[in-house]
Amino acid sequence: MELSNNLFLTNDKNNKNLFTENVNKAAKIIADSYTSTKAYSGLTPEELKKLISGIEILPQKGEGFDKVLEKVRDIILPNMLKVSSTDYMAHLHSPPLLESLISELILASGNQSMDSWDQAPIATEIEVDVINQLCRLYNLPKTADGIFTSGGTQSNLMGLTLARDWFCNKIENHDVKKLGLPADYNKIRIYTSEISHFSVEKSAHLLGLGYNSVVKVPVTADQKMDVDILETLIEKDINSGLKPMAITATVGTTDYGSIDNLIRLSNICQKYNIWLHADAAYGSGLILSEKNSTRITGIELCDSITVDFHKMFLLPISCGAFFVKDKENFSHLMLHADYLNREEDEEEGYTNLVGKSMQTTRRFDALKVWMMFLSLGKENLSNLIDKSLENANFFYDLIKSRDDFEVVTKPEISSVVFRFYDKNISNEQLDELNKRIRRDLIHSNGIVIGQTIFNKKVFLKVTLLNPMVSHENLENLIKVITEKSVQLR
Repeated sequence: MELSNNLFLTNDKNNKNLFTENVNKAAKIIADSYTSTKAYSGLTPEELKKLISGIEILPQKGEGFDKVLEKVRDIILPNMLKVSSTDYMAHLHSPPLLESLISELILASGNQSMDSWDQAPIATEIEVDVINQLCRLYNLPKTADGIFTSGGTQSNLMGLTLARDWFCNKIENHDVKKLGLPADYNKIRIYTSEISHFSVEKSAHLLGLGYNSVVKVPVTADQKMDVDILETLIEKDINSGLKPMAITATVGTTDYGSIDNLIRLSNICQKYNIWLHADAAYGSGLILSEKNSTRITGIELCDSITVDFHKMFLLPISCGAFFVKDKENFSHLMLHADYLNREEDEEEGYTNLVGKSMQTTRRFDALKVWMMFLSLGKENLSNLIDKSLENANFFYDLIKSRDDFEVVTKPEISSVVFRFYDKNISNEQLDELNKRIRRDLIHSNGIVIGQTIFNKKVFLKVTLLNPMVSHENLENLIKVITEKSVQLR
């Protein structure tokens, strides 16, 4: 059996020509698929299932790249969510910057594996340098270090893993890495806001601590963790023989963008000898803002920090990072393997990043940050972020001034939770009406917004990460919702 020579990108002239030709073909059909301002084509789940039914994805003989590309052009691309549309405002799911699409092509083409230096030589050195510069950007001490991750859920798991190992080793004098959980592990407690990300509870489960180890702290009217109640809960638990291990602060809650008081939380952690983790997956981008970076003051005090670049930083999924104030805590993850991260190589200056990561194989996502920062610079990035925050305040003021809408709280970042309201109909009817409005926006108008629950009532949500959204877009959204509130009754 003779294999085609055109399988991979190599130094062969034919390979290179074919690569360039195929990239150009793909780029053209991708660009051509952007035919309107709509965020979505409108097809229902049933219609999408019917569209792809009958396609045998593993035929005996392949169809060839050109025919497959035709299917992508006709079936996939027209029905992909257009996250760069100004009509997409649903989630913490950003439009990727144009330059970053090219960085994705570069890192995919190179296919570097970030576990050992000999699998990613320059990529390793770039990631280390980017991490060091990010530590300085967040004003972390010289003892700090970090690693790129797949996103917030993995970073939060890392933060609570290191918190658990630090607590067991330093406070309980128990080596959990070798011995497993201590006998009284069910006394360990993690404190977090009642509206924090679900990954806190998921992490507690994966760490063997269970959901019951997570204490949900009530929030204030502006949707921040109530620090006074928190301290009362900690003291009550200590007096009951329980063991406070960590506090997870939220720097930008998923629904409201609210930011917990990091300075007060740090003081509590120092008082009771507790690990402070900051889930800043959403709010970490504020560090680039000339006007708004002070909103995350105190982030440098946290023992560990979650940062996402595929949210406010406007990079493609996936791209996150995790930081620790004291890099010695990464030792809890270290395990040497003769085939991967040999100690003699590291002693001679070869950095093997697998020792700091929960993953083995990882993508060269640091390239996206490196290229974006160099391409745009802090001033441009600051303007992009500030525009989204300004849009959120504009939308909040717009709703606040009307009798036919309710809004939960003034936005701290770029999320606004609201609902259509009519005093003449019941809350049950309002819940159903707001659900129908959101669904009809998707399928009839190609407009995608979010939905959540506040005070046991259905609310709508916009998450404004796209700086190209205009005031006119937001005014039109209110107009369309108002019209639908009449049509759908």
